[in-house]
Amino acid sequence: MKFSEVEPETWEELSPYLDTCLIPVTGLTGEEKPYEVTGALERLRDIMDWVELPFQGRVVTYPSFQYGREEIAEQINSVCRQVKSSGFAFAIVISENVEFTSDVLPDADLIITPGRYSPNDNRAATLEVKGQIQQMWQTGRK
Repeated sequence: MKFSEVEPETWEELSPYLDTCLIPVTGLTGEEKPYEVTGALERLRDIMDWVELPFQGRVVTYPSFQYGREEIAEQINSVCRQVKSSGFAFAIVISENVEFTSDVLPDADLIITPGRYSPNDNRAATLEVKGQIQQMWQTGRK
């Protein structure tokens, strides 16, 4: 579910079920040509499908961080803390282009990047991510 689909009058009712916030990171530098930006966004969308499709009704996707790489880690980490203080139980950071570590994003409950999974095997990657998310939900943390 996209953040823009949540209506104010239904949030209190839905919030116990929509407990996970997905924070996408595009990782653009500004040096990309328009077709390269398109490709980056399409690849990020495909990786987001690993989470959004199997977990519709439990995950809310927030707006993405478009520009910046490692230098935006503190800002992303801050957003993870803030979304959890606003009612989400979990914050997942997802990026196609930036390989964050848990040390850099300690407030993210899960970090999903192609380098951590099987990027050339969409089905295997989806199953790996699905298992990690279910484990995160069962244990209360990554």
